[in-house]
Amino acid sequence: MAITIKKVSSSKELKTFIRFNYELYKNNPYSVPDLYDDMLGTFCPEKNAAFEFCEAEYFLAYKEDKVVGRVAAIINKRANETWNKKEVRFGWIDFIDDLEVSKALLQTVEQWGKDRGMNSIVGPLGFTDMDAEGMLVEGFDQLGTMATIYNYPYYPVHMEKLGFEKEADWVEYKLTVPEKLPEKFVRISEIILQKYKLRIKKLKRNEIKKYNYGQKIFDLINEAYAPLFGYSQMTQRQIDQYIKMYLPLIDLRMVSLVETEEGELVAVGISMPSLSKALQKAKGRLLPFGWFHLLKALFIRKPDTLDLLLVGVKPEYQSKGVNALLFYDLVPVYQKMGFKYGESNPELELNKKVQAQWSAFESVQHKRRRAFKKML
Repeated sequence: MAITIKKVSSSKELKTFIRFNYELYKNNPYSVPDLYDDMLGTFCPEKNAAFEFCEAEYFLAYKEDKVVGRVAAIINKRANETWNKKEVRFGWIDFIDDLEVSKALLQTVEQWGKDRGMNSIVGPLGFTDMDAEGMLVEGFDQLGTMATIYNYPYYPVHMEKLGFEKEADWVEYKLTVPEKLPEKFVRISEIILQKYKLRIKKLKRNEIKKYNYGQKIFDLINEAYAPLFGYSQMTQRQIDQYIKMYLPLIDLRMVSLVETEEGELVAVGISMPSLSKALQKAKGRLLPFGWFHLLKALFIRKPDTLDLLLVGVKPEYQSKGVNALLFYDLVPVYQKMGFKYGESNPELELNKKVQAQWSAFESVQHKRRRAFKKML
């Protein structure tokens, strides 16, 4: 049967676009559903600050009047200008195991990009680095995280058959929280504190607004992540949006800051209890009872695993062991809170500086994800 591609042009169709992922991965033990309301906000220009410099369209694939696939076509003008590229991104791509479906979806994005002067297609990527990115190519039997994409093993097979090639890989590690920090790690951390005249700062809730720590944290992330694959600097509206959305939910015990004597922020580590199983129980919905599962994981009965959401170090301090200070502070917190494991979340395969920080811990690289690219 012929595949029909239809552009999403109504709120009803956008809801269908979001729900297709839930239906395709219903009861899958490894997939972690996004929150439905978060997705509505992500795809809405009035609510997502990334639309200041992005344009996008969403498409659904139909076969015999049944939805069999979806994809978002995105142009991040800011990233293209930064990296001197003319790329159209594909994101939020899902499809049944039918090559004609994946082909029709990606050809639609290719043509959409060509019509707007693009000369290559890359993905899966979101609007910005704050969105989930990279197609899973290893670790299909591992539980996903709230910040990552899960997909079936046939997805990358389709990509290769359709002429796409590897553009970048991210790797993920599962870390074991040690019962005790190695003495060598403690000694080195204390030397670094003294040598560079640094201090560890634990935030209090009233300080975030009073001393503008939200702004300081995201300014540091902008600076630290600037050289990374496809990164585009967060705008002030994006920063304001993330401060409002995320910082109120963070348990500040699981946040570590490193400052100079003068109070300049040079490193940040933000972690939180894993919400993977809670999101599975919520099935993407806060109502009627989804909120309970999330609050329980955050504040009542925490899981045994934590997610390392953000780790950023000011460029001039990246080769000085400063990132060790974050875990010098956080590991005792994790021990006290009863965590046994940590999920690193995606790190670029070539970012050896970041991966080197796990050498002090028992760890295993258990997932790999990929951005695919094709010239148009």
